[in-house]
Amino acid sequence: MQPGTGLRRRSKAVAVTLSSIMAGLIAALGSTVTSGWSQEKSPEWQQVVVRLPLPREAAESIGHLIYGEGQSVPVQVVPPGLGDDPSMGSYVVCVIPRWNASKPLRLAKVPTLAEPLKGQFRLEEKPNETLDVVWRENNVVRPVLQYVFRPHDPNDHYFTFKPFHHVYDPVQGATVLTSGAVKTAKEGLFPHHRGLFFGYNRISYGNGQTADIWHGTNGVFSQHERFLERTAGPVLSRHRARIGWYGRDGQIFAQEEREVSVFATSGGTLIEWSSLLTTKLPKVRLDGDPQHAGFHFRAAQEVASNGKQNTYYLRPDGRGKVGETRNWDAKKPDPRTVDLPWNAMSFVVGGKRYTVLRVVHPANPRPSRGSERDYGRFGDYVEYDLTPDKPLHLRYRLWVQAGEMTVEQCQAIAAAFRTPPAVEWQSPR
Repeated sequence: MQPGTGLRRRSKAVAVTLSSIMAGLIAALGSTVTSGWSQEKSPEWQQVVVRLPLPREAAESIGHLIYGEGQSVPVQVVPPGLGDDPSMGSYVVCVIPRWNASKPLRLAKVPTLAEPLKGQFRLEEKPNETLDVVWRENNVVRPVLQYVFRPHDPNDHYFTFKPFHHVYDPVQGATVLTSGAVKTAKEGLFPHHRGLFFGYNRISYGNGQTADIWHGTNGVFSQHERFLERTAGPVLSRHRARIGWYGRDGQIFAQEEREVSVFATSGGTLIEWSSLLTTKLPKVRLDGDPQHAGFHFRAAQEVASNGKQNTYYLRPDGRGKVGETRNWDAKKPDPRTVDLPWNAMSFVVGGKRYTVLRVVHPANPRPSRGSERDYGRFGDYVEYDLTPDKPLHLRYRLWVQAGEMTVEQCQAIAAAFRTPPAVEWQSPR
C-alpha cells in the first residue's frame, strides 16, 4: 500500500458548497462564538488557530473562508480532537497568520472560487517504527515531524523504552533539531531526554510501588499501543495515539492519549501537543523534578557541546544572556520559574540558529515549575494525584522557526493560544 492510501480512504470530504456549510454553522451556533479566556496584553495575535464545531447535520467539505479585507484562508474539516465535544460531528479549522487584537475576527464564505490549494500534509508510516508528517507542495516533500513508536523490547530496553517526537527544521526539513533514541545511556549527554516527550520520574502507586517513566529504570517503560486517529490535509495533520505506562511488574498503571497536531503556516512550524493521562487504580502519584518530569523539548546532541557559547532563553521579562539558565529549586524557589505562560530557547544546530517557543495553555493545572538547560532542554511539570475521577489533561503549543525571535513575537503567538480572539461568522447574503 502506498503511503497515505489509508488516510485517503478515511477522508470524509464531499463535494458541497461552502455556503451550505456556513449556513449550517450559523444555524447551530448563532452569529458569534466567543472564547472564554480574557485577553492578555498583546497588540496583535499571530498564528491564530480557529476551531469551531460543525453540526452533524451540516455537510462536510474542504474549502476557503475570507476575513479582514478579503483575505482568503483554506479550511479543513476534521473529527473531534482530544478534549473536544464528542457529540459534535466535526470541526472546521483554519489558521489566520496575524490579526489586530483590537478588532473582532469575522469569517465569511468565499463568494467566488478561491485559488487552488498549494500543498497539503501527508502521513507516511513505517509499521512498528515511525509515523512521518510531511508537507507536499509542487512535488517537493518536506519532513516536518516524526513520531517514533517502536514496541518495547526487553532485550533492547534503553533504545525502546518510550515513544517520542522528532522535530525537523522548518525551512527544508533536512535537519533534525531534536535528540533521539540511542542504545545505551553512555551515548551522548543525558540521552534519556528525547525530542518532544511527556513523563514523570517519581511515580508511586499501589502498595509501595514506584516507577520512573522518564529514565526507564528497573524495566519501567511506556509503549505505543495503537493509533486512535490519523488525519492530514491542507490546514493540519493530526495523530492521536494510546500509550500504556508500565511498571516494574510489567503491568499497566496508567494510560495516555497523546495527540499531536501540526498546522500549515509560513515562516515556521506550529505544533500543538495534548496529553490525557488516566488510571483505573485508586491513586497514582505523579511527582518528580523540573529536569525529569512534565513536557519538554530536547534539542539535538550537538547543542550539548556548543550550548554554552550559543544557547540563550527568551522569556516574558526579556532576553537572557548566552549560557544563562533558570531552574526551579525547592530550597530556593524563584518565582520567575513558576507558571510561565511561555518560554523560548534559541540554539544552533548544523551551523544555523533556530528558536523554539513553548506556550502553556492556561487551563493546565498549577503550579508549574520550569527548567532550562544550556545543552538544549527546557520544559515544566506539575505534581498531580491521578485517580479514575481526576484525569490529567495538559495542552501546549510550540512555534519553531529559523533565526531569532523577539519578546513581542513570542507574546503575539502565545496570546493566540492562551487568549484567542472572539470569532464572528458572517451570514451569507
